[in-house]
Amino acid sequence: MITDYRVDDKYIVSMTEHTEEYKPLRIILIGYMGAGKTTVGRALSKELNIPFYDLDWYIESRMRKTVKQIFDERGEEGFRMIEQSMLHEVAEFENVIISCGGGTPCFFDNMEYMNGQAETVYLKAETDVLYKHLLMGKSVRPLLLNKTADEVNLFIREQIKHREPFYTKAKHVLDVSLMDSYDKIQISVNQLCQLLKLNNCLLYTSPSPRDVEE
Repeated sequence: MITDYRVDDKYIVSMTEHTEEYKPLRIILIGYMGAGKTTVGRALSKELNIPFYDLDWYIESRMRKTVKQIFDERGEEGFRMIEQSMLHEVAEFENVIISCGGGTPCFFDNMEYMNGQAETVYLKAETDVLYKHLLMGKSVRPLLLNKTADEVNLFIREQIKHREPFYTKAKHVLDVSLMDSYDKIQISVNQLCQLLKLNNCLLYTSPSPRDVEE
C-alpha cells in the first residue's frame, strides 16, 4: 500500500491508492550528534508550517535544567530514563517534527517506539564531517567534555560503530554529509520532502547563473 501526505494549511491528509483520510504527520530525525538534525528540523518545520521540537531542548524546558546538569546529577542512566519519558510525551503530539539526541535510538525500545509513532529518518553524515562539527562545539556536549581532539575523533568513530545498527532501523536514510551552506540545507530539505512523499511541499532549486544575472 502506497501512502503519500498532502500538506494543508490546517492538517495533514494521508492518501493511499484508494482512500483519503486524516492522519497526523510525525517526523522524527535521528542520527549522531553534529549531523544537523536541528538545522534540518527547523528548515523542514518552516517549509511545512508545522511545529519543530528538539528533544534535548524539550527536556531542558520541562526539567528546568540543562542536559549537562541532569548528566552531572543523575548520570547517563538517569538522563536516559528522563529522555525516554519525554520522548513518549512529545511523540504523541500531532503534526510535528522532532529531532532526537544522538543516543536516543540506542536505549530501551526507543527505536521501535519511534518507528511505530512516526516517519523516522536517519540523517547520515561522514565521520570526518561529524568530527569537524563537534570539535567546534565540544564544550556543550557532556559526552565530549575534557577530551582532546584525538580523543574526540576516536570516541566518535567507536560510538558510530556501536550506534549505526540502531540508526539504520529508521524507515528512511538521508545523506547530509555535504550540508555546509544555506543552499545545501535547502536541497536536503527538498530531498527529505521527496523521500517522505510530502506532496504540496515547496521544492527548492538553486538559481541558475542566468536567473542570478537577471
